[in-house]
Amino acid sequence: MKHLRLLAIVAITLLAFTSAKDDQATTIFIIGDSTAANKDISNGKKERGWGMMLQRYFDPEYIRVDNHAVNGRSSKSFIDEGRWDAVLTKMKPGDYVIIQFGHNDEKPKADRHTDPGSTFDYNIAKFIRETREHGGIPIVMNCVVRRNFFVNAPENDDDEKLRTTTFKDGVKMVEGDSLIDTHGLYAVAPRDVAQRMNAHFVDANRITHDLEQGLGTEASKKLHMWFLPGEEPSVPEGRQDNTHYNIYGAQVVARLLADALCQEVPLLSRYRIEPK
Repeated sequence: MKHLRLLAIVAITLLAFTSAKDDQATTIFIIGDSTAANKDISNGKKERGWGMMLQRYFDPEYIRVDNHAVNGRSSKSFIDEGRWDAVLTKMKPGDYVIIQFGHNDEKPKADRHTDPGSTFDYNIAKFIRETREHGGIPIVMNCVVRRNFFVNAPENDDDEKLRTTTFKDGVKMVEGDSLIDTHGLYAVAPRDVAQRMNAHFVDANRITHDLEQGLGTEASKKLHMWFLPGEEPSVPEGRQDNTHYNIYGAQVVARLLADALCQEVPLLSRYRIEPK
């Protein structure tokens, strides 16, 4: 009986110690779209969001990444679906919130669309303001680039449709040597709002532009869900998805963004690690 009582005391002590450590850890919340989101990795699926990989670059004893980014969401739908309220409920003073939208705000569907200089800016400002009201620290990012080397960007009303296409469904256009922007003011507005509100800002658009442009037309495909037929068992018919990352691409982008976060918020550099 004494032995069982001793085991119970030890178990309670360990649980209390673990809970105390968890409470002391700082959380980095991520809110955003499919480029950052957690993905279904069952059956060998290779698509990844950069947010899935960010924890690899921060010591989990001190920094915990909590990724709330979701496929297909805009700043508007993320709020309307109650996803932002769920983040606020979990937030504690000293936590960080990475705010990254744009890919879906630019889509025409009424449940997602916002306008830069107007509703898009308002939503970003709301995220910043309410993060601060809960004692958190907002970090605004603009959207990552699409791998678009086409002289004239193809019509793209929904990035989510790319997952149901095959290689033969891909865009048949000649690519050039220069990466062409597809985001316009949706990549500019987050920086402007961050400046007006004196919030941290990481230029993810520039970082990923330099990455993709530096790799060039062919090598940049290795970052994305871009596979020839028979090249990747999980997508046997191949795919030409220039928006979403594969495992390698998500790791590369997460590493670059981790470095940028540490540069913008030097305190985080204390906890920056390299995966073993």
